[in-house]
Amino acid sequence: MIWDDTGFLLSKNRYNENSLITEIFTKDHGKISGIIFGGTSKKIKNYLQIGNKLHVSYNSKSENKIGYFKIEIQQALSPYYFDNQKKLLCISSAMQLIKMLTAESQKNQIIYDLIDNFYTLLKDNNWIKKYIFWELELFKIIGFDLEFTNLVDKKIVGNEMFYISKSSKDKKIIPNFLIERNINPKDLSTLLDGLKLVGNYLEKTILKPNNLNQPINRLQFINALK
Repeated sequence: MIWDDTGFLLSKNRYNENSLITEIFTKDHGKISGIIFGGTSKKIKNYLQIGNKLHVSYNSKSENKIGYFKIEIQQALSPYYFDNQKKLLCISSAMQLIKMLTAESQKNQIIYDLIDNFYTLLKDNNWIKKYIFWELELFKIIGFDLEFTNLVDKKIVGNEMFYISKSSKDKKIIPNFLIERNINPKDLSTLLDGLKLVGNYLEKTILKPNNLNQPINRLQFINALK
């Protein structure tokens, strides 16, 4: 099986002294694992930053065996953020979610486009808010649509309106921007509340039923924001 494609680097792990096992989400073949010979060399390893867009040539003797990648850089996206730890961790968080929540060898143009559009949100002044909705869109694509408007009641205290969870067990305050998307949070703590709330949904609805843990890169991203 031989093909060429374009994709985003999701993960990399050392295979032996000179090679790496990588996962790349490609446009026409979905998430694919492959070995890159010489992946630890100075010439290649600079290209292999998580989130970079690559041109890949794939070669495998059979569909049941891991194949081999030859790669060329198409867009070095991650290096733009080497001086911004928070955005770099956001990239790692996004790519790890794609890695965890997508199946091997299943083409999905919508997810590919979602990854492609991810880098646009990093340029926005409200990029953390945009990222939260990016996560929610990913969950929706894979079949878990979290529609907050159906889960809350309105409560007015003084001149302020709050959204309260309808859950009989846990009457949490839901950040307003998750209900009214035109609202931009005024402080970081509100955004952190939104990230934690979405993270709780991710854990209870998607991860735990599949015996998966919270992605470490997402936790590191949240900790970096504090």
